[in-house]
Amino acid sequence: MQIATWNVNSIRQRTDHLLRYLDEVAPDILCLQELKCTDDAFPREAIEAKGYHAAVHGQKGFNGVAILSKTPIETKCGLPGDPGDEHARFIEGVMDSDIGRLRVVSLYLPNGNPPDTEKYPYKLAWMDRLIAHAQELLRCEEKLVLAGDYNVIPTPGDCFDPAVWAGDALFLPQTRTKFQTLLNLGFTNALRAVTDQIGLYTFWDYQAGAWQRNKGICIDHLLLSPQAADHLQEVVIDKERRAEEKPSDHVPVRIRLT
Repeated sequence: MQIATWNVNSIRQRTDHLLRYLDEVAPDILCLQELKCTDDAFPREAIEAKGYHAAVHGQKGFNGVAILSKTPIETKCGLPGDPGDEHARFIEGVMDSDIGRLRVVSLYLPNGNPPDTEKYPYKLAWMDRLIAHAQELLRCEEKLVLAGDYNVIPTPGDCFDPAVWAGDALFLPQTRTKFQTLLNLGFTNALRAVTDQIGLYTFWDYQAGAWQRNKGICIDHLLLSPQAADHLQEVVIDKERRAEEKPSDHVPVRIRLT
């Protein structure tokens, strides 16, 4: 079975891109981020016509996450730990799959820039909440996948030029330390479980010919619990999607579990 994650950067602008992906790749589960629409504006009918159930946690104009699944989904919306946080950045689903009962999270971690504003403490606090919740989920000893746009460049090899990103919230030491703290709970970063190759990117900015010059970063990750990691066979970055007409600045990343 295949589980994919994709920051579509506006589902209404990228509906055709999404539907092509569902036709051509047909992942069993697809986690989406940055929908930039409310639940009622989500293209549910077109997606259901492709044979998918859709669980959506939307927000007008920005944020927004979803899980698409070929089997029915039981869902919870919102990351625990801050009742006052109204950002639609987290949705958690449980579904049946070819490898048994599976828990999947689609998350859109805050960007945090500029780091000298309140946005960076919010990012770090959100990561602390994610770490706490992930620790609780691991206690259930389930097949668990935390998939999404983490807005974290984990290592220097995950960006085209570390010096360019030195002062960015995605690459600051505090950010990378918290990401490593999450991994240290017992998660496996799927991509790094199958390769240590550098220069594998999931995002290319629209500006300054970043795509054409391959000046990218790797910020979209799938983290697996030990029970899920046991089934990991393959990781694929669907890089060619960035070359489509009017693409998202992110590309899908997918794993194959058997």
